[in-house]
Amino acid sequence: MNPLPPLARSVHTAYAKNALVRLPGSLGNVDASRMAIVFYCIGTLDLLGVLQDQTTEMERLSWRNWIWEQYAAGRYGTGFKPGPFMSTNSGHDTPHIIMTYTALLSLSMLRDDFSRLNRQGLLRFVASCQNSNGSFSNTPNGGGDSDLRNLYSAFSICSLLGDWSSIDVESAIAFVASCRTYEGGYGQLPSCEAQGGTTYLAIAALHLAPPGPRPRLSTAERARSEHWLVHSQDASGGFRGRTGKAPDACYCFWGGAALQILSAHDKINAYAFTEFIAACQFPYGGLAKAPGQPSDPHHTYLSLAAAAMYAPRLDMSARGYGQWDFAPFNPLLNAREDTIRWARSHIPARRF
Repeated sequence: MNPLPPLARSVHTAYAKNALVRLPGSLGNVDASRMAIVFYCIGTLDLLGVLQDQTTEMERLSWRNWIWEQYAAGRYGTGFKPGPFMSTNSGHDTPHIIMTYTALLSLSMLRDDFSRLNRQGLLRFVASCQNSNGSFSNTPNGGGDSDLRNLYSAFSICSLLGDWSSIDVESAIAFVASCRTYEGGYGQLPSCEAQGGTTYLAIAALHLAPPGPRPRLSTAERARSEHWLVHSQDASGGFRGRTGKAPDACYCFWGGAALQILSAHDKINAYAFTEFIAACQFPYGGLAKAPGQPSDPHHTYLSLAAAAMYAPRLDMSARGYGQWDFAPFNPLLNAREDTIRWARSHIPARRF
């Protein structure tokens, strides 16, 4: 087995730091999800192990302050907005459940003490996003989309808070089950085509949920999901997001993390998997969806997160000079294990 191509850590570090300051014009369409971009960039620095020693305390403070500037409070509780374009002056000062999840993780990476967090307000906000069918919307009272992305974010927030009292867990689990397809994957909504991303969200949510009256996944359901995910790996080593589609580096994370959660990670070719990610590196920094494509913060973070799960499992001779070594990664909540430990020790309400 040949050594993997080098991981251009310094170039990817520079790319993430630059993207925190300015995005290229080609990515102007993602400005409305600025909180997610911040998460991808800070997360990239965290995965590469450089967040504390290759950024200054002043930079980290400015990023923490910017995130807290997006913290909003109102009749439906408290949470984080996608960015400053949603301001009180515009009349759109409503928190967004996905951006709240990414904000909590970003602040944990930055080792914030969460002294400004209103825990009860956050629980009230999450509850206000749940719909009568068990699903969750982006914003309170059925605002925006209602799909598995929001449900996973709600479950992650409740898990980090250590408090599930504000939501109807069993109706949410029933909604997840309604999104399962005959293939074993999960669609974004009931009757939708199975996709790698939503399959990860469903499987992670089922494993984050507190124990219920019966197993969250039956043996047969688990086996079908494993089969569909394993057969989503392309001959190139990459993962397809949908049956019959081309492989995409972000689906290496979605599919690879779902298999990690199911303890079925040994059923795929980890070397080819990591080799595909290595081939997605862009010469000027960042990683792309496929070899030869331009990079973006979304694919950069998810590609490195995928590598963090699988590259350390390879022999040292295959990894090559330790370039593909990563700290332990938590596939359920999508961050380094030490970041999740920090979150779990600082986000829950203090108990005296």
